[in-house]
Amino acid sequence: MSAEWQPVRQSRTHELVLERIEERVLAGELKAGDRLPPERELAPVLGVSRSALREALRVLETIGVLVSQPGRGPDAGARVVRNPDDALGRLLRLHFALGSYSLGDVLEARVVLERSSFATAAAHASAEDLDEAEALLVRMQEPDVGVTDFNDLDTRFHVAMARGSGNQLTSTLTSAVRESVRPLILQALEAAEDWPATTAALNKEHTELLRLVRAGKGAEAADLVEKHIRGFHGTLVDENAPDDRSEDADR
Repeated sequence: MSAEWQPVRQSRTHELVLERIEERVLAGELKAGDRLPPERELAPVLGVSRSALREALRVLETIGVLVSQPGRGPDAGARVVRNPDDALGRLLRLHFALGSYSLGDVLEARVVLERSSFATAAAHASAEDLDEAEALLVRMQEPDVGVTDFNDLDTRFHVAMARGSGNQLTSTLTSAVRESVRPLILQALEAAEDWPATTAALNKEHTELLRLVRAGKGAEAADLVEKHIRGFHGTLVDENAPDDRSEDADR
C-alpha cells in the first residue's frame, strides 16, 4: 500500500474522499485504466469507513469516471475509466425533466453543436466515420424499422457525424444533448400520423446531409442540419411553448 494515500477529515466524509481522489487524478497520479486499492485497504488508509468510501465510489461511477467490478481476482475492484457520454446524457436528462432547461434551450444547444460538427466533419471526417454514418442510414431506411430502433439509429447517426469532426468534446456534448430529449422525441415519433412518410422525410434529409459532408460542403451541411433540427425538434418546442412560458413566469 502506497504511503501517499493520506487520511481525510471526517466532516462530510464521502465528499472529502472524492476530493482526495480528484486531487490524484488532476496530479496525473491516477489515469484511465488504473485500479484503486481494495476497499478494505483504501478505507483505513484514508481514515474513513468503508460505507463512506463506497458512497464516494458510487458518485464517481455515476459521473462516468469509475467502474466497479464485484468479486475477487485481478478484475475485481474499482477501475478508473473515461466514459462521459452516458453520464452526461443521464445528468442532462434528469435536469431537463426537473425543469432546469427548457426545450428551447436544448434546441438551441443542438443547433450550435451540430452546425459546428457537420461543418467541421466536411473537412476532417475519416472514411471510417462516414462509412459508419452511411451504415446507420441504411438501417434507418429499412421498411420494417420500428420507432424505438429508428430513434436509436437517428441518435447514433448524429453522434457519428459529430465524432467525424475530430472534436471528442463536441461528440460527447452532442450525444448528451440528444440523449436528454430522447424520450420526448420517441413520443413524437410514436405519435406520427403517417410513420412511413415521417421516416422518409427525415431520411431524405439524413441522406443529403451525408452527401454534403462527403462532398466537403461544410457550410451547406451546417445550414441543412439546422433546418433538420428545427423542423422536427422545433415542432416539440412549439407544442410545449405554453408550458415553457408558464414555467418561466414562475421563476
